[in-house]
Amino acid sequence: MFDLIVKNAALPDGRTGMDIACLHGKIAAVEAGITADTKESVDAGGYLVSPPFIDPHFHMDATLSLGTPRMNVSGTLLEGIALWGELKPVQTVDDIIERAMRYCDLALAKGIGAIRSHVDTCDDALKGVQALLEVRERVKDYIDLQLVAFPQDGVLRDPTALQNTIRALDLGVDVVGGIPHFERTMADGAESVRILCELAADRGLMVDMHCDESDDPHSRHIETLAYETQRLGLQGRVAGSHLTSMHSMDNYYVSKLIPLIAEAQVHAIPNPLINIMLQGRHDSYPKRRGQTRVRELRDAGILVGFGSDCVMDPWYSLGKADMLDVAFMGLHVGQLSSRADMAWCFDAVTETSASIMGLDGYGLSKGCDANFVLLQAQDTIEAIRLRAHRLKVFRKGVCVSRSDPLTYQITAAGRAARVDEAALG
Repeated sequence: MFDLIVKNAALPDGRTGMDIACLHGKIAAVEAGITADTKESVDAGGYLVSPPFIDPHFHMDATLSLGTPRMNVSGTLLEGIALWGELKPVQTVDDIIERAMRYCDLALAKGIGAIRSHVDTCDDALKGVQALLEVRERVKDYIDLQLVAFPQDGVLRDPTALQNTIRALDLGVDVVGGIPHFERTMADGAESVRILCELAADRGLMVDMHCDESDDPHSRHIETLAYETQRLGLQGRVAGSHLTSMHSMDNYYVSKLIPLIAEAQVHAIPNPLINIMLQGRHDSYPKRRGQTRVRELRDAGILVGFGSDCVMDPWYSLGKADMLDVAFMGLHVGQLSSRADMAWCFDAVTETSASIMGLDGYGLSKGCDANFVLLQAQDTIEAIRLRAHRLKVFRKGVCVSRSDPLTYQITAAGRAARVDEAALG
């Protein structure tokens, strides 16, 4: 007897009419027409069942802090960093926990199953680290929270950042982060990459660096990151986040750079919503898009996962924990408009980002954890088009969030109909 069977589901790989049987928190079978006894049965009604959404780049210590202590008037990255510097001294550990827990509840309802959150280590009290370690423990039964030790003000530029980053790792933070383009000089930025990658290599940890998050075509830190990855044998364990300078670099240099990134097996994490909002602020027209060269990176065999980055914080005043919004924006800005491209964008917020984070037991195959989302859409492209309603979210074979189907009752004169957006495709 199974614990749960989800009947008549569409799957991201295009199969339809499939059943998913779960036992002891794992997927026990995925096939059509399962007739075994089960304690619980759910009819998917032909709708899409997806593995959980994955957010490989977020800042949970800042989330939902919008307006404290003031708003970002210019809308720029640098004013956001300055504003975050004003917020850090006045917030408490309890403040961060309360905001982060509210966000995690929202993320759960939106079908997010794992989040990689950068946490600022340029704070001698390590309030963000203390808070998110507590949050990681509280949410472990329904969200996998992976933490990155992130010296926001520069590991060399801030006098205690390196010491505090090491303290954070000693406390149990998972990944080594950095921000080389915010160091005082390009040389300091390159040195920071070396120091932090050596720290990760010594500890056997992954690396995820904010890299070249600017419009400067001469910012070269992703090149250094690829070099240090190979020198230290970190292939497959390193990600460069943002990489927005690449949209301003000349094509000849990029034709050399992308193969270096691919050779080093460095992953890329663009953040479409925030990149398109923050970059190009010094341009009049033509105005640069701000997103890195997603298509070219993907076509070179580099793993590319879309992150959400921010929700209602000093850098971005919108957002709702919806990775389909992120995929939707990435699709448009990257002009990823073919059917294959659009399906790939769904992978960029599910399977690919799970691979970048190194998640075990992820997917919809036999033996994987029974974690999945029932969406009010019939396939992955429709899910992105509609930013599909999440009907049910399952964790270890148990429904942890549910919602009624979204329909519209038309009552215009001479017209009476019920409309389900997912039936319009």
